[in-house]
Amino acid sequence: MADRTPPLGTGELRALVTSGEIDTVVLAFPDMQGRLQGKRFAATFFLEEVIEHGTEGCNYLLAVDTDMNTVDGYAMSSWDNGYGDFALRPDLTTLRRTPWNEGTAMVMADLAWEDGSPVVAAPRQILRRQLERLAAHGLTAHVGTELEFIVFKDTYEQAWDRNYRDLTPVNQYNVDYSVLGTGRIEPLLRRIRNDMTAAGLVVESAKGECNPGQHEIVFRYDEALVTCDQHAVYKTGSKEIAAQEGVALTFMAKFNEREGNSCHIHLSLQDADGRSVMAGEDGAMSPRMRRFLAGQLDALRAFSLLYAPNINSYKRFQPGSFAPTAVAWGHDNRTCSLRVVGHGRSMRFENRLPGGDVNPYLAVAAMVAAGLHGIERKLELPDACDGNAYTGDYEHVPTTLREAAGLWGDSEAARTAFGDEVVEHYRNMARVELEAFDAAVTDWELRRSFERL
Repeated sequence: MADRTPPLGTGELRALVTSGEIDTVVLAFPDMQGRLQGKRFAATFFLEEVIEHGTEGCNYLLAVDTDMNTVDGYAMSSWDNGYGDFALRPDLTTLRRTPWNEGTAMVMADLAWEDGSPVVAAPRQILRRQLERLAAHGLTAHVGTELEFIVFKDTYEQAWDRNYRDLTPVNQYNVDYSVLGTGRIEPLLRRIRNDMTAAGLVVESAKGECNPGQHEIVFRYDEALVTCDQHAVYKTGSKEIAAQEGVALTFMAKFNEREGNSCHIHLSLQDADGRSVMAGEDGAMSPRMRRFLAGQLDALRAFSLLYAPNINSYKRFQPGSFAPTAVAWGHDNRTCSLRVVGHGRSMRFENRLPGGDVNPYLAVAAMVAAGLHGIERKLELPDACDGNAYTGDYEHVPTTLREAAGLWGDSEAARTAFGDEVVEHYRNMARVELEAFDAAVTDWELRRSFERL
């Protein structure tokens, strides 16, 4: 990653702490689900101790399920090895103010073991490793993520107490691109946009979406790791802002039977001089882009676990839903999994598989690894889909987490790119979720069976 000015410099932080404007610093890292985990420090202690020496956290934080239950099957962390610590080391290029929390700054952490070696299964480290591989080819990845969410008038506590049923969305109908529809909740959207701007993110726009209460705020693309850090900050911050405003929002991939929450990811490549390598001199895709895109297609099914990491993720993949079902690419074709858009320097491709529940670090790492798979093996790109990919003769994206986990675990491409430790770690994550779901009795089963069977 190129040298860059952080949103908040350490000198500026010291001055703000001295003046009393900042009294708290959050040190956080993304866990397997992409959630921020960490500690809140007194700002003076952070400056005196943590900024140089870091801190520690229990290594079970990368070996639990979504409910934070300790589970078996992880090599890095278990009862047998005593659930020790790993080190959290501040990445000061990510230091920023978080104005939605008064007097607070935040900085992302990288994870390391006691001997200083990186925790290779940590999402941020997984992405760093793939970006290093890409840099060996003289390339950098630039990424934009487009997160959709649904807003409800209920608080998070009310939603919990109601078992997430009978919630009231902030819009009662489809407000896709509707200025009136977004205006109904503009105070919330405006606060999120402005607070994220003050945190160093560059906001592009907000718009309504199809599902009642569904909206999207889009930020300017940036270097891959920067975008993923910003994605994590935004996702956490928007939930905190919603809670402060007495409402709730969800990024889950499929809240109901209507349109799900997507997280389309745009990726482009630049060379060492900052020039795009995606378009050729004739304006068409360059040979390098064609191989990079061919790798996406070839590895898409095997890497789907990193694009769709939860059981609920696979409920999105329905025909005619604007969520993809076909392993296909097309020019500005939203029925395909991969959509090529833009011209000249703006040429890029969009991966339409991920939902709002995606861990951006893992998904972008998968996209980079898939592209390198295509470049290094000189894969040929098949013809574009010019029509409706939902009805075309294409391979189907995995339809369940169980199928995706099997493809991931059996993938030679995954083991070559990520290594056995990472493959086994995230295959175990899927196993844990599947076993929990298989043991659960759902509302659907109760409605179907209580009286009639």
